[in-house]
Amino acid sequence: MENEKKSNLTLVLIVILAVVIIAGGIVFFTQNKKMNKAIAQNEQLQLTNEQLQLANEYQNLNNEFAQYENQTRLLANDSLVEKYAAAKSKVEKLLQELKNEKTKNAKRIKQLQDEIATLKGLLRHYVQQIDSLAKENQGLRSENEEIKDKNRQLTRRVDAVARDNAQLTERMVLAEKLNVTGVSLQALKANGKNEKNITKARQLLVTFTIPQNNSTPVGEKEIYMRLTSPEGDLLGNGGVFTFEGQQVKCTARKSIEYAGEEIGGIKIYWDVNATLNPGTYTVELFCDNYRIASRQFTMKK
Repeated sequence: MENEKKSNLTLVLIVILAVVIIAGGIVFFTQNKKMNKAIAQNEQLQLTNEQLQLANEYQNLNNEFAQYENQTRLLANDSLVEKYAAAKSKVEKLLQELKNEKTKNAKRIKQLQDEIATLKGLLRHYVQQIDSLAKENQGLRSENEEIKDKNRQLTRRVDAVARDNAQLTERMVLAEKLNVTGVSLQALKANGKNEKNITKARQLLVTFTIPQNNSTPVGEKEIYMRLTSPEGDLLGNGGVFTFEGQQVKCTARKSIEYAGEEIGGIKIYWDVNATLNPGTYTVELFCDNYRIASRQFTMKK
């Protein structure tokens, strides 16, 4: 009987031990499974972070290169731009493959990361070389702008000298022009005496003086006179003369011999052929293609 009790107790202990072992195994398997899942999730998270880091580094390189894009025209024939574009295309393809890697195969991802890292180094090298060329081009542009500025300054000086010469030439030409002073207009009676009433005038007399001028070429001078009525009509018909390339009618003309000395009391007459009206009359004198005088006179009734 006692042996039977011992045997039953031993059986119970064995059953309890088996239960404990099974329970322990279940707990260990469950914990191990959770741990493996956590490790796998951690690895996937790390791989995703590495992908994001690679993508960010590539984007930063592209942003850095973008500042030279406006200078690619200057480097259009340079192989650097072509090399950069080729490497950039490869990186984009590898990044896309890395993004589409469904199984997240660690070995393949590592291969992609290594290829991208190599290409990234090339991109960095190209960017540095392009930066160097860009600085050289900037220096050349600065030198070119400096040369242009000097040329503009030289052009301004040349223009200034040309203007000075033109002004000097104009002053010299004006100095040669025949001058007149003391221009007057008188109405005359038939006997040659002054007539105060313009409506009774039989002649109009223009008197003036040519002063001394050593700059004026000497010789015979033809002086043309134009008399204009208050109505704006030219009086008389003394023929035509050339002025500023145009044929101009005159009232009368007079030839003088000029020797550089003053000639006073020069007179030009015009015979009145119709009744004149009171008002403002204009006297103009021309010589050597210059208008040498223009005066207005009020004639009363």
